[in-house]
Formats: sequence, C-alpha cells, structure tokens
Amino acid sequence: MTGPAIGIDVGGTKLLALRLEPDGSYVADPEHPSPCTGPELVRDVLAAAARLSGPGRRPASVGLGVPGLVDRDGRFVFAPNLPGAAGTALGGALREAEPACRFWIGNDATAACWAEHTRGAGRGHPDMLMVTLGTGIGGGIVSGGRLIEGASRFSAEFGHMVVDPSGPPCPCGKRGCWERFASGAGLGEVGREQAVAGRAPELTRLAGHPEAVQGEHVTAAAAGGDAAAVEIMKRFAWWVALGLANLANLLDPGVIVLGGGLVEAGAVLLEPTRQAFFELVEAGEVRPPIDIVAAELGARAGAVGAALLAATSLPA
Repeated sequence: MTGPAIGIDVGGTKLLALRLEPDGSYVADPEHPSPCTGPELVRDVLAAAARLSGPGRRPASVGLGVPGLVDRDGRFVFAPNLPGAAGTALGGALREAEPACRFWIGNDATAACWAEHTRGAGRGHPDMLMVTLGTGIGGGIVSGGRLIEGASRFSAEFGHMVVDPSGPPCPCGKRGCWERFASGAGLGEVGREQAVAGRAPELTRLAGHPEAVQGEHVTAAAAGGDAAAVEIMKRFAWWVALGLANLANLLDPGVIVLGGGLVEAGAVLLEPTRQAFFELVEAGEVRPPIDIVAAELGARAGAVGAALLAATSLPA
C-alpha cells in the first residue's frame, strides 16, 4: 500500500467501513443502517467513502465485501441469506459515480481471509483456509500465497457443500448443506431440540423459553460448564470438523483459520473440533499436523481485507 484505502463490509442491515493506513492502523466510520439492495446501498457506500476520505478529497481505492456471489463486473449474482440483493449492479454504479477510483468488489469472507493471511492468524502460511462460522458459513482460500477466487470469483462457498442429501432445507435451495449443521443457526437448532425435550434446563433458563434458545445460549452455558451444553458443543464440533476434514483432504492447507461470531466461544468449540478433525481427516495419524486456530482480526477483518485488495488490485 502506498496510501490509505477504504474498506467496507456490507452486512444484512448495516455497513462497517474504515480507512486503512499503510502502517496498518485504521480509522473507523460509525456503523450506519443500510439496506443491502439497489440504489440505497450504492448511495450509502459512496457516503461512507466520502466521510472517510475527508472534506474535499476523493477516495483513491475502495474495497467492498458483500455476503454472496459477486461476478467479475461487480454484480451481485446470488445471495441466499439476502435474496433482495441479487441482481444489484454494484460495480457499474460505483464506477460511474467515481470513475477515477479503484474498486475491488467481492465476497466478504474472501476479503476476511486475505486480511487474516496478510495481517492476522494466517501470517507466514502460504497455503491456508479461512472458514467463517456465523449465521451461515463462508470462507476463503490462499494457495501459494495467492488468493484463489475461481473462474467466476465464486470459490470458497464452503457452507453449501452437501454433507447430508436428506438433511434440512437450506436457503440456497438444496438440502443438507454443511452450514445447516455447523453454523450458528445449526447450533441454535440443536440447542432448541434439547431444551424442548427437557434435556437442557440451563438453556431454557438462559433463553427464558425452550423455543427461544439460540446458539449464543449454548456457547454461554458450555463456557460455564453446563454438562448438557458441553455435549451439544461436542456434537456441533463434530459437524464443524467433518466439513474441515473434507476441505483439508481436497486442499491440504498448512493452517485453517476459524472466524465468525461462533469462534468467540473459544476452547469449548476449538478443542473438540481439533480432536474430531484429527479423527476425520485422511491419514490424520501420519500426515503433518494442520493447525486449527482462531482468527485474530475480529469483526473488522472483512473491511480490512477489502481495503487491502482494493489498494493492490489493478485499476478498474
């Protein structure tokens, strides 16, 4: 980086924006509500970039991470968790409004992966995977020190690997996707099942009602040592490890970085995931160990990565 770059992570209801300086420091913009569709999103992205650039200055580079599939022209092609966003021509509208600006527009988890590779838990590993465990599952691939985005830039949609063809329906239209079992939504579903069956009274106490149990109630109870919640976390960790083992068998990374809100659970998730991964990955007892580590950059990883990718990409 030779100058500051602006990175923006688009969420379902708000934008997280920052100005990244060459020394790695950043200035954050207050989070602003924003619909993830159409002209309103373009307007809010440009407004955030203008605020961060400062009075009388135009942004030189802007990176935008979005939760879905974005093609090489910057068009929002598919967003299973944000169906109203599909078809939005982000790239064309932004470049028309700021023709002198350099833009990078891509998947938010891919951007977070690049941030962790260059400035976070993946430093020093030329071959790494990042898997983000949140409401769904996203990710990114770095191979030989290069970010792998694929022919259409649709790579690393890890959450939509089918692990059980007869499993529950997924917003993407298929059944049994990995994220139905190993995301925050999946953890909450298992927790509710156990609470409704009367096997997890602590979860009912935390949530106020068995049907109100969410993933965060399970992780809080497990962290507090509740036996039922610990068992649920072990079952959940097995599903996490199953997907990670499939990815490792395919891609052979040196390290797997886990990000997203669920990783805040810490050892109650990481330790059983590591144990199950060792048992599930091919030749786990003889292959060089693959570390599974927590991400370091937190919620701002997507914006940081988008800024870095915008600053180092070729002019649009």
